[in-house]
Amino acid sequence: MGKKQEYEQRTESLILPILNKNQFELVDVEYVKEGGSWYLRAYIDKEGGITVDDCEAVAREMNPILDEEDYVEGAYIFEVSSPGLLRPLKKERDYVRNMGRLIEIRTYRPVSHKKEFYGILKAYDDKSVTITKEDGEDLVFGKQDIALIRQAFDF
Repeated sequence: MGKKQEYEQRTESLILPILNKNQFELVDVEYVKEGGSWYLRAYIDKEGGITVDDCEAVAREMNPILDEEDYVEGAYIFEVSSPGLLRPLKKERDYVRNMGRLIEIRTYRPVSHKKEFYGILKAYDDKSVTITKEDGEDLVFGKQDIALIRQAFDF
C-alpha cells in the first residue's frame, strides 16, 4: 500500500468515530496535490445536506487528533467538505441511494461512438452497472470502463 492510501485509510479510521457521534456519513477521504500544496480532505454528508458549520465542527474536533497522531509526512492542509451535488458514485451506499434515479456515465473509450450516457440506474454489482435509457433500452457497462458515474441533474 502506498502512502496516499495509507494516509486516506488512517484518516478514515480516525474520523469515523467523530462522524458516527454526529450522525454524519463519510463519503470519501482523499490525499491530493493541488497547485503545489498537499490536501488531506474528508467529504461528509447527512440527510438533508451538510452545512459549513457541520464541516467546521468536524475539522475542529479532528485537528488535534491529526496533530497528536502525526502520521502524514510533510506539510498539508486538512479540509472537511460537502461532497456536492455532482459527487461520483464510489461506495455501495452511493449506488443504493441512487437506485431508480437518473445517472450520468462517462466512459474511458467510446461505446457506439459515444462516451457519455444517461439513464435510470437499474442494477449494479462488483463488476458492472446497468442503466435504462429513455427509450427503454438497457445498457450494461463494466466498472473498469467507467471514467465517471454520478447522479445526473437537469439544471
